[in-house]
Amino acid sequence: MMPEEVLRTAQSEMLDYHGKGLSVMEMSHRSKEYMEIAEQAEQDLRDLYNIPDNYKVLFLQGGGRGQFADVPMNLIKDQNNSADYIVTGAWSKYAYEEGLKYGKMRRIDGVKTVDGLTCWNDDYTISSDAQYVYYCMNETIHGIEHPELPKGAEGKDIVVDISSDVLTRKLDISKFGVVFAGAQKNIGPAGLIIVIVREDLLGRSLSITPSVLDYKIQADKDSMYNTPPTYSWYIAGLVFKWMKEQGGVAEMERRCIERSKILYDYIDSSDFYFSKVAKECRSRVNVPFVLKDEALNAEFLAEAKENGLINLKGHRVLGGMRASIYNAMPVEGVKALVAFMDKFAAAHR
Repeated sequence: MMPEEVLRTAQSEMLDYHGKGLSVMEMSHRSKEYMEIAEQAEQDLRDLYNIPDNYKVLFLQGGGRGQFADVPMNLIKDQNNSADYIVTGAWSKYAYEEGLKYGKMRRIDGVKTVDGLTCWNDDYTISSDAQYVYYCMNETIHGIEHPELPKGAEGKDIVVDISSDVLTRKLDISKFGVVFAGAQKNIGPAGLIIVIVREDLLGRSLSITPSVLDYKIQADKDSMYNTPPTYSWYIAGLVFKWMKEQGGVAEMERRCIERSKILYDYIDSSDFYFSKVAKECRSRVNVPFVLKDEALNAEFLAEAKENGLINLKGHRVLGGMRASIYNAMPVEGVKALVAFMDKFAAAHR
């Protein structure tokens, strides 16, 4: 979901950007007009996250899956080296499997099930020779979120995938080597990946790394080594401005907590819906839940759609339902979902 204000601004500028006589989609990425858009977007993101000066911000293509390859190619230094991957769900698992192509990656099981509930497993040891430690802060499919740094990773270069909870909580960028996020959850349209990388990690890529995927080459060219996803970058800039006007990351986090609490409180009070994630490990932005009688799943989804509630079907890996409540979702949307869930439960007891 996108903020309505952002969509209306993009609509008003679709045919003529600030009297220039053309759309942003028609601009050269190297034109003065577009460079101003790009530079302002980067500055606004730096302001939102208070990104230190010794970090480069890259606006690239390839999505999160592209970074599953890009991270090891840029950080492993030698394919005989190793890195630790804390696997907590589908996305960190995919990253680990992709990483195996480029180094001797070590898998750490970062989740466990206790009394039928999924939660984090902190009973592990980080390898002394790991070039970096990789984890995903929020697993969208499984609905688990780990905002804390990996245990025992002090002194290591930490890589974190924040694609689904980017800008939903305060984050100390200085504690990480690489932070990356796909834009399509909280920032803008699909096609853009943002990489925040500490400068001392640049220039250590494998010789097989394509130039277009080399962090240093892209950093030296201000993400303009090749034609970037210009329109997605422009929309991201509008979203960053909107976030700053709304009160920044602190306000986004407050709203995130409010929305998720309303939904989880209702689920926990119900005997018709259940969460399979331990309370201390639950995601604020992706809330998976199941119905007591899963034979009602199709009917639930059909009636939800009739009530203007869409995209509630759970991921095929887990089934059930999943409500994704990203930054642009107003609290009224969550209240409408809870009201529908309560009505549906009452009709099917």
